[in-house]
Amino acid sequence: MLIFYILIIFYTGILILISSGFLYIESHKYHSEHIVNDYRPKTLVIMPVRGIDYSLEKNLESVQKQKYENFQLICVIDSEQDDSLKIINKLGIGYIISSYNCRKCSGKVRAISTAIEAYKDYDVYLLADSDIEVNNNWLLNMVMPLKNADAGISTTFPYFEPRGGFWSKVKEIWGFVGMGLMESKLTRFGWGGSLGFKRELIEDSMDFFSEHISDDTALTKICKSKGKKIYYVDSARPDIYSPDNFEVFFEWANRQTALSISASPKVYYYGMLFYGSYLLLFLSSILMGIFYSAYYFLFLIPSAIYIYNMLHRLKTVKPVNIIGAIILPVIYMVNLIIAKRMKNIKWRGNTYDIQDKNLL
Repeated sequence: MLIFYILIIFYTGILILISSGFLYIESHKYHSEHIVNDYRPKTLVIMPVRGIDYSLEKNLESVQKQKYENFQLICVIDSEQDDSLKIINKLGIGYIISSYNCRKCSGKVRAISTAIEAYKDYDVYLLADSDIEVNNNWLLNMVMPLKNADAGISTTFPYFEPRGGFWSKVKEIWGFVGMGLMESKLTRFGWGGSLGFKRELIEDSMDFFSEHISDDTALTKICKSKGKKIYYVDSARPDIYSPDNFEVFFEWANRQTALSISASPKVYYYGMLFYGSYLLLFLSSILMGIFYSAYYFLFLIPSAIYIYNMLHRLKTVKPVNIIGAIILPVIYMVNLIIAKRMKNIKWRGNTYDIQDKNLL
């Protein structure tokens, strides 16, 4: 009996430590690094386009209408047979054909490399995915941090606007995991859907960049190798409209997690520690509260605060969002476990080997 009580005390001590850690994290939230200055360099917005993304025309128009005079938007397509070209021409946006000579690069990296090689007289390059819709100050907010001498990359992370059923709403919540990773300097990485950098960051690293699968991973590594800082620009956050079902969401979530881990291995260890501890605390508080003492339900307080802070990010809170927030730690733990073991990813119709260390 004495041993039982000792084990209970020891286990309770562990729960107290975990609970205290979560309370500290949730009460010391990220503060915006929004930067305002007079930096207005000549900027090229590079948008690789393949096929017609959901709301493509609306996305392109949002990039066109930036309150920034010193920029050009260029789309990069695989061929003039691409379905997106009708919309690109309709809006009067310039385009080039992806043609950069690289061996194992992804289609996106080839497209970006093509544009950088073709447009060498720009001070700043800003990458934009074709599925993002941005506000009028997106470009300005992304560019201003690059004035700082320690800046290597400016980046942000999207808000996933649900346009479907339950799993599109889970994806809306899932996106807050990415925001959380960005808000911590320990796990921050460059997100290629909206990422800016000066020409000098990459001009001596094109061979390295152009042989990668992921532009995010390559630019993050180049930035860190040069001792530069990654600035997270939450004020430039774009929207991505998501009509996902379970199959589309789960494949996407595993791929994104695998690419995040490849960009920063700390993402895996931080994620397993954070969400593993969270689930241990959550389940222990319920089971111990039911079968031993109701006082253990107090350990649900950190979970309640965590869920509240997550729901607070939502534009509109619905009951389904609460369900999503409760089950998200389980989903993300599964994503981490699967992503860590993934050998290949499927991306825009192609399959890539992500265990090729020369490409990561």
